[in-house]
Amino acid sequence: MGEYKFGKMDIPLVVSWLLLIFIGWVNIFASIYSEEHSSIFDMSQRYGMQFIWIITAMVLAVCILYVLNPKIYSVLSPPIYFFVCILLVAVIFLGKEVNGSNSWFRFGPVSFQPAEISKISTSLFLAHLMSKYSFKLSRPRDAISVALAILVPMAIIVMEKETGSALVYCGFIFLLYREGLSGWFLIFGILSIVLFVVTLAVSPLAALIILFVLSGIVNGIYTRRLWLHLAILIPVATLLGFLPAIMNAVAPEFPVEVEYMALVLMAIPVIFSIVKFSGKRMKHLKFLITGFICSIILVFSVQFIFNNILQHHQRERIENLLGIKEDLMGAGYNVHQSKIAIGSGGFTGKGFLNGTQTKFDFVPEQSTDFIFCTVGEEWGFIGSVLVVGIYIFLITRLIVLSERQKDRFTRIYGYCVASCFFMHFFINIGMTMGLVPVIGIPLPLLSYGGSSLWSFTILLFIFIKLDMERWRY
Repeated sequence: MGEYKFGKMDIPLVVSWLLLIFIGWVNIFASIYSEEHSSIFDMSQRYGMQFIWIITAMVLAVCILYVLNPKIYSVLSPPIYFFVCILLVAVIFLGKEVNGSNSWFRFGPVSFQPAEISKISTSLFLAHLMSKYSFKLSRPRDAISVALAILVPMAIIVMEKETGSALVYCGFIFLLYREGLSGWFLIFGILSIVLFVVTLAVSPLAALIILFVLSGIVNGIYTRRLWLHLAILIPVATLLGFLPAIMNAVAPEFPVEVEYMALVLMAIPVIFSIVKFSGKRMKHLKFLITGFICSIILVFSVQFIFNNILQHHQRERIENLLGIKEDLMGAGYNVHQSKIAIGSGGFTGKGFLNGTQTKFDFVPEQSTDFIFCTVGEEWGFIGSVLVVGIYIFLITRLIVLSERQKDRFTRIYGYCVASCFFMHFFINIGMTMGLVPVIGIPLPLLSYGGSSLWSFTILLFIFIKLDMERWRY
């Protein structure tokens, strides 16, 4: 029995967890250190409170490993999922507003964010749905049930104005891809981001040209007539590029916008392809045309989404990121100071408690969302690579162990855990380095906060326990 309990536990995952929470605790101490509160165990400071969260997280981990029966996760996942959805709705009306979002319950000195545990409940519920014997992702009914399981909590979190937490749910597409989703959906998702950015940063016409060229190349590859398609694409794309100048010279008062004129020119070769290749590989052509139309709708919807759906501070952050506006003392202040802090660390860093950007409070939220700044400034490039390496190892290890599972529920849940860790890791470090907009999302196990630490601990140790169970089969 002892071998089952201790010998079969995946030690590398546990060690990675311990390293990250210890590194996080030390850097929280460094990020808000003051000589008046020089003890890392000072309970009046965040680092003292983080120590409490770490101890309680360890207790939770032990309970998951050696007290709770792992069979409850599959059986109770539906009621847990629906209960958490109710909490997500309730916090909109009963929660406390923090930084413009209604996503926190406050119980005296303790705050609780339901969006954090929703990652756990959704992961378990997805594993429950997709591990059923009769489940097939290609079946419309099953695909819709999975989509709703992801979109319902995601939509509620958006209503809470917690865009960062909602974006984490996009990471479940990696799970769906592993379970049979067409790779075209991944490509379409990446293309949507590119079109959104190009439309905002350059123009809708530039986005349409990119869409037209990519669609033509894909169609050429599928029909094995790439050179013929390139012969059509190059002159038409060139004409589209010069269309504003041509329209301005020929008919400056023409009432139709140049983007709509471009659509007319693009439609000619598209219709030609439909007529020419309608009897050959029609399945790919239908998918390509559907994606093409959806992409056009997206391009012409970007301004509406940007101006009417995103909040003011979110628009400002995106504009600063894309270089549309530069406001180093306003919306761009956090990222600007963050990059200064990370860059000033050099190769080996300034040393523990010697970060000047940290000491003079130049970077807001440095113990939470911008904790990686402290790592970069005090530990330098070497420390940053070490931390990034631990995350990469943790996520890779989760995927490897998931692939080893004989039980489908555990495999699917493992991919959910890896997806959640990856999205938090990618978005948080990306925003501290100015690669993605600032959207307020913690770095797993490093950032200050009990809700975040507990949720990631529970998320991870449920998988570790389920992985221990595979030795029973």
